[in-house]
Amino acid sequence: MSRAFVFPGQGAQTIGMGKELADAYPAARAVFDEVDEALGEALSQLIWEGDIDTLTLTQNAQPALMAMSMAVMRALDAEGVTIQQASFVAGHSLGEYSALAAAGALSVTDAARLLRARGAAMQAAVPVGVGAMAAILGLDLEAVRAVAAEAAQDQVCEAANDNDPAQVVVSGHTAAVERAIEIAKAKGAKRAVLLPVSAPFHCALMEPAARAMADALREVEIKAPAVPVIANVLAAPQSDPEVIRSLLVDQITGAVRWRESVIEMGRQGVSEIWEIGAGKALSGMIRRIDREIATQNIATPAEVQAVAQSIN
Repeated sequence: MSRAFVFPGQGAQTIGMGKELADAYPAARAVFDEVDEALGEALSQLIWEGDIDTLTLTQNAQPALMAMSMAVMRALDAEGVTIQQASFVAGHSLGEYSALAAAGALSVTDAARLLRARGAAMQAAVPVGVGAMAAILGLDLEAVRAVAAEAAQDQVCEAANDNDPAQVVVSGHTAAVERAIEIAKAKGAKRAVLLPVSAPFHCALMEPAARAMADALREVEIKAPAVPVIANVLAAPQSDPEVIRSLLVDQITGAVRWRESVIEMGRQGVSEIWEIGAGKALSGMIRRIDREIATQNIATPAEVQAVAQSIN
């Protein structure tokens, strides 16, 4: 059986995530300690005991979700499940950094610092209120691209996340995104709703953040991953460290090609995907993309032990 490990993006964060793992596995607790040290603050305290609005701030949510995913990976490792038991890794947006850390391409320290920088750069790129994102349900990618093009009217409006066959997210100037919602409804979308995000991610408005991340990424070592990473912007496997470095810059303004990434994993023979970390959003998308692929969520000690017993 060919297996892939996938890692969630923003929106999966909850207060208390990872505490049970940290209590059960010293190796999992060490991840949170390493992230705290990397950032020079007690992010773990915010994750476990803080305020959800503060945790949801982009510059906090991004390293926090990576820490949670890596804590699960270290717990799996303690139970004898290694990265080599996956054929591929992939992550949704910031989850690509978790995937790279899981595959040994990035250190946890570098991933935490990069994600803190990424979150701050993405937030700073566009003043609050200037940009927005909306989920369009019930129209496919080509239909949503046509909606976005019609809605743009000399502003930015782009298909930003191709999540599954019936969910595409648009991103851009607020007025353009609001026009896209109305156009999508007129064209038969089941739903079209603004998302509770603080910036218009994965569109041309993020260009200042892409420049900032190019600078930040030049300063870190990227190693060849232990297993290939399905890159968001390519929807194809990649293992070359310098290509990965440039793709992480492209990812800031480029679309998250998640639907195509899952199709590619299936085409490569993947029959089971484990969602490593907080939430279950990716598993839901995967089931809507390819019902033949089995999914498994792993976030708690019990789930870690169950999957370890199933393959060892």
